[in-house]
Amino acid sequence: MNPYLDIAIRTGAVYFFMLIALRVFGKKELSQLNTSDVILILLISNSVQNAMVGDNTSLYGGLAAATILFIINYILKKILYKYQKLHTFFIDKPEILIHNGTLEFKTLSRLNITSEELREAMREHGVEYFKDVKLSMLEIDGNISIITGNVDLKQSLYKRKKKGKKAIR
Repeated sequence: MNPYLDIAIRTGAVYFFMLIALRVFGKKELSQLNTSDVILILLISNSVQNAMVGDNTSLYGGLAAATILFIINYILKKILYKYQKLHTFFIDKPEILIHNGTLEFKTLSRLNITSEELREAMREHGVEYFKDVKLSMLEIDGNISIITGNVDLKQSLYKRKKKGKKAIR
C-alpha cells in the first residue's frame, strides 16, 4: 500500500474518533479548560500521532497527516452545512442555563455544570446574583454567555434568505 494513502486512512480514522469522542463527552469540555484538561489534550495528541503516521516520521508524513486533517475538516463543514440532520447530530444546540433569574436545574445537571462554574461565568460578566441574569446560555462553542439588564426576552423569528439576500426579522 502507498504509505501516504495509509497515512490518509489512519488520519481520517483518528479524526472521526476524536470528533465522536468530543460529541460524547460534551461541548463544555472545549472552552472551559483547566490544568488537567490541557494535560489530557496534550496526551491525546501525543497518543494519536503514531496512529496517524505509523512508522513514517518524516517531514512529508507529518505534512501529509496535517493536510488530510485540514481537508477532512473542510469537507465535513461543507457537508454539515448542507445536511441539517448530520449537523444536528454532530453540533449541539445552545442550551438555556438561567432564564429571568431562574436556574434550569435539569439542564445544568444534564450538562454537568456546577453552580461554581456558573458563578465564575457570571463574575466574568460582572454579575453577582442569579436574579440579575435575564438569560444565560451554554453556546455551541462551549462558552457560557450571559445577558443582564432591561432586556425584553420575547421570542422572535429570524430567517435567513439564500443567495446573498437580506435577512428577515
